Amino acid sequence: MQQFSDQDLVSGVLQGSPAHQMALYKQYSVPMFRVLLRFARDKSEAEDMLQDGFVRVFRDMGQYRGDGALGGWIRRIMVNTALSHLRKQRDFVKDVPDFVPYEAKFHTEEDFAANLDAQTLMSYLQKLPPGYRAVFNLYAIDGFSHEEIAEQLGITIGTSKSQLFKAREFLKKILDKSFITSK
Repeated sequence: MQQFSDQDLVSGVLQGSPAHQMALYKQYSVPMFRVLLRFARDKSEAEDMLQDGFVRVFRDMGQYRGDGALGGWIRRIMVNTALSHLRKQRDFVKDVPDFVPYEAKFHTEEDFAANLDAQTLMSYLQKLPPGYRAVFNLYAIDGFSHEEIAEQLGITIGTSKSQLFKAREFLKKILDKSFITSK
């Protein structure tokens, strides 16, 4: 398989070259699949998101300006695709108008998963309800602020904070159960 630079990939895809489309897919599908697994409930859902994401990548390639890395641009499309999939799910995020009851318990510096390997963490993340999973990924892994998450997901900042709190509590319960059963 011929290796293309990002610039060659972009111009080839814009010209409709199947070889360039395939090369772009082969180069970016595995890392993007890993990103999508964090948002999906299972591999099948991540595969659906990946397919939809690449359709968007090929369709919107003309919007790539070359300002940043092509991989970063593709990643942003994949995350937006994942969020779009999650928004379509029933009861994606329950809106919480006031976060005050949770505020005293909320600790953003807490790193309860520091000693988990990536595969174990991934399996635990996939057990989270969609809203928890999306907010946890965007905040704890991708580094978005609650304001940015609220804007991305169309929710309030309080809802973003409560979803993160609940995701952490849910993950702690999973970790506690796995610790007890491994003894």
